[in-house]
Amino acid sequence: MRSHPPKVLIYSHDSFGLGHLRRCRAIAHSLVGEFEDMSVLILSGSPIIGSFEFRSRVDFVRIPGVIKLRNGEYTPLSLRLNIDHTLAIRASIIEHTAKVFDPDIFIVDKEPLGLRGEVLPTLDALKDTHTRLVLGLRDVMDDAEILQQEWDRKNVYPALQDLYDEIWVYGPEGLCNPVEGVKLPEGVTDKLRYTGYLRRELPDDADQVPTPEPFEGAPYILVTPGGGGDGVEMVDWVMSAYESRRHPLFPALIILGPFMPAASVAEFTERAQHLRDVEIIRFTPQIEPYLDRATAIVGMGGYNTFCEILSFDKPTLMVPRVVPRREQAIRAARAEESGLLTVLPIDLYPDPVRMADALAILPKATRPSAAGVENLLRGLDLVGDRVTDILSDKPDSVLPFGPPKEHADMDDQDGDSDEAEAVNF
Repeated sequence: MRSHPPKVLIYSHDSFGLGHLRRCRAIAHSLVGEFEDMSVLILSGSPIIGSFEFRSRVDFVRIPGVIKLRNGEYTPLSLRLNIDHTLAIRASIIEHTAKVFDPDIFIVDKEPLGLRGEVLPTLDALKDTHTRLVLGLRDVMDDAEILQQEWDRKNVYPALQDLYDEIWVYGPEGLCNPVEGVKLPEGVTDKLRYTGYLRRELPDDADQVPTPEPFEGAPYILVTPGGGGDGVEMVDWVMSAYESRRHPLFPALIILGPFMPAASVAEFTERAQHLRDVEIIRFTPQIEPYLDRATAIVGMGGYNTFCEILSFDKPTLMVPRVVPRREQAIRAARAEESGLLTVLPIDLYPDPVRMADALAILPKATRPSAAGVENLLRGLDLVGDRVTDILSDKPDSVLPFGPPKEHADMDDQDGDSDEAEAVNF
């Protein structure tokens, strides 16, 4: 084993939403729980990272925030600087932090080069050191054609081929493949390692998190649009179903999320005051106790919500978004095909009858565990196993890269195979 306490650095660009931050936080907490002397540092641009509690030996460096405009361009969140100046500051902080922290493992979340390439100098600086460079991908990235175009435009392939040592896929092999249909350079698919989804647990103080008084000890449906920035239509649809009174429905607890527009928050709060069986919570950094107490869940289909649905094993109705990415729709469709949940397409919005009908039968729907899908929630355990191997200076000794030997001759020699092969952890 290494002579010094192990260190892991995690980068998350976090221009909007909660997904990247919560995924990185879950991994960090799991690692310090498994390695008693490990320190984990998270680099994040999330404007609300300070709202979350972190375990001992997990800390964060907040880099200047940016937001993505409707036209696809980025602009500083708070600083009165142009975007290039802001990105230069971010890149400098990231690189300097990595050099001083000197991590054993550097995990980059989702964006191979970071926001506008801001991680590339850090990857170059760390490549010839002892640091293991890891790209972490969620189970679904986007439609294959769109992802291909995005990665072509960003020119991520040299980094995938030459800089990253491995690529972790935070999902089980066989359910989703984030690079399915994407033409990758030779050797990149050999770096893929599937983990399974990242299990979520109740916090230690879960019993101190209060449930709204009308729902104390009573069954309810939890409605969560994640960060909330793109969840206005789903929440409006659910509230319309309660306003229509087509069926007797279980009460609904709606957690709007920190990024929901203020005007929508005000509107939904006012509408809920006229509904005896709908309660609104603006935001909580500890959603797990509410998930655990719920009878069923309505969500949009983001990665973290999906992990929570599986972890707390609740009947679920998914209303996935389809723009600007089809990620949620792809994940929801695969999950429904596997019998894990039910999907209500957003193109049926705003029909309150369709939503009311779906909510009426939801509490009696089967739980995800009834689908019998294996190895769904081993992600954190297998990430820990992989980190153990890396820290033991035997990164390839237990789990060799590449497909089994008997399949080696079947590989596409030019590296353009549409079917990505991978090894499991």
